Amino acid sequence: MKKKCVCVLLSAAMAMTMFAGCGSKDQASAGETNTVASADAEKSSETEGAEANADESSGADMSATEAAEETSEAAETTAAEPFEATTVTVFAAKSLNMVMEELIAEYNKTQPNVSIVGSYDSSGTLLTQIEEGAACDVFFSAAVKQMNQLDETDGLVVDGTRHNVVNNQVCLVTYKESNTEVTSLEDLNKASSIALADGSVPVGKYTRQALVNAGILEKADDVSTIPTATVSEALGGVEINECANVGAVTSAVAEGSNEVGTVYYSDTYGLEDRLEILQVIPYDLTGDVIYPVAQVQNPEAEELETTAAKEFVDFLITDDAKTIFRKYYFDTDVEN
Repeated sequence: MKKKCVCVLLSAAMAMTMFAGCGSKDQASAGETNTVASADAEKSSETEGAEANADESSGADMSATEAAEETSEAAETTAAEPFEATTVTVFAAKSLNMVMEELIAEYNKTQPNVSIVGSYDSSGTLLTQIEEGAACDVFFSAAVKQMNQLDETDGLVVDGTRHNVVNNQVCLVTYKESNTEVTSLEDLNKASSIALADGSVPVGKYTRQALVNAGILEKADDVSTIPTATVSEALGGVEINECANVGAVTSAVAEGSNEVGTVYYSDTYGLEDRLEILQVIPYDLTGDVIYPVAQVQNPEAEELETTAAKEFVDFLITDDAKTIFRKYYFDTDVEN
């Protein structure tokens, strides 16, 4: 009986121990589950916070981008806004006559109310007219010399508006089927007659400089002062038709009035069926043939005219303008 009681008590004790163990294990499992759940909750909270911050940052970036785009669009709208009706007077070298017509047409696509009125002649003649008081808003010269005179000596150039726009080259030309024996400056004395601009005209000055550097003319402090008669004597007395501008030289040769003449490469544009280029005279003989442009101080101009004149000068150095210049054989690779 006693042994039976002891066995019962031992069995009861073992059952209680096993129950307690199971309870501890379940509690530990529950604790681990709670810990994982808590960690997941914290991670989820952090993720949601990061996503919210990212959304806010993205929204801020988009707002900044949209604002920048709106500002850019507003600037473009302002820049493209046409002026009210006004007239801008441009004094330009004769060799720019044809290209300027297309440039003006291109400019008027965005500024249809601005009338660009061009006056074309030799740069020296135009300079004199400005100095004598002719109303002019923009001067576009075929040489640096005349622009320097207007800028540095006369003080008539508006500050910050002067730019070197293009380079050109002097060419020795004849009319088609002339059968001339002339091939270059070296045998220019074989010509029966020559059309040559006077020394005050840039192309006449460049031609004289080339003849000096080629050893045909004697050196001079200012080659533009070399008389046409002196050029004729150096060439063996050949007949020279002295012309007032390069346009007159071009016409004299194209029409066959003179056997040869010196013009700019750009002057041969559109006359390929009438003119033959005998020699493109290299820069080491003529020097660079730079065309500078600048806004001119015009006391008679109203504010709108002055503003439009500056914008037209700025347009002449744009990529769109350069494309047109190249079409007419001008070299746009110049230092501005």
